[in-house]
Amino acid sequence: MPGSIPEGKLVYGMQLPVQSQSTIYAEPWEAAAGTAELTDIARAADRSGFFYVAVCDHVAIPRPLDEKMSTSWWDTIATLGYLAAVTEHTHLLSHVYVLPYRHPLMAAKSFLTLDELSGGRAILGVGAGHVESEFELLGVNFADRGRLLDDAIEVVRAAFAQEYPSVQTASFRVADAGLRPRGPQPDGPPIWVGGSSRPAMRRAADLGDGWLPQGPPEGGMKRAIAWLAERREANGRAHRPFAVGVNAEILYLGDPWFEEGPFHLTGDPEPMAERLRRYRGIGINQLQVRFRSRSPAELCDQIDRFGTDVAPLLND
Repeated sequence: MPGSIPEGKLVYGMQLPVQSQSTIYAEPWEAAAGTAELTDIARAADRSGFFYVAVCDHVAIPRPLDEKMSTSWWDTIATLGYLAAVTEHTHLLSHVYVLPYRHPLMAAKSFLTLDELSGGRAILGVGAGHVESEFELLGVNFADRGRLLDDAIEVVRAAFAQEYPSVQTASFRVADAGLRPRGPQPDGPPIWVGGSSRPAMRRAADLGDGWLPQGPPEGGMKRAIAWLAERREANGRAHRPFAVGVNAEILYLGDPWFEEGPFHLTGDPEPMAERLRRYRGIGINQLQVRFRSRSPAELCDQIDRFGTDVAPLLND
């Protein structure tokens, strides 16, 4: 699978700033940033060996959630399509695309087209969604989101595999209709499933090509990864490439200008790489990293320094 992680390797990616600006993680400079800054940062990640850059997915944030989440959530497909034209190597990941908001054929067409435009660099990260009032706004039953996601993945998978998919689930019936372009990846983009709940992990093991945890799972990462491996062995999918992700510590190369919290990792490249390498020992093969910064230029510098000074040490 072209979009899969090389066996035995630890790769790294990042969710891009600017395109989503929740007050939980956005830096102050992002409020005034736009396309030019996003482009510079994506290009920095591209030249620094990042396996992927990621874009989030929300349609409209209902009040009063806008006070914490903000309303800055750029359209996933439009943004990834633009990034396909300004990057050359990095994969383009939706982290995560809320499939229950849409008919799965719409999602399949979007990501097949993205795969074509990017030369085979698309990765479809999917999730069930969590903002109940946004579901209500869009006319989708929040309580049905898990079932809708399971059914949608089945339809998308069929559409990725065949120009004329034929599939019937409890929610969707698809037959006698074709989708092009097909994209360079023979079976379509890999599907990585987001979420740290047991249903999300079950979905990743049974239906996905990877797992994108959203925070620590119950019982910790080691137990979760062991459970995933056992589940994939039992369902006959253990032989397939599978991405196991983690949200790594918040990074800063050099002396920090901020008050460090318990989930920060700062300082010199060698100890930073040594700490990050430990993830590989528990079965993780992709790190999602985030950097503190006071400006777009500083963030690009951090990305460049990580690619030059830390990344070569991750697979020692």
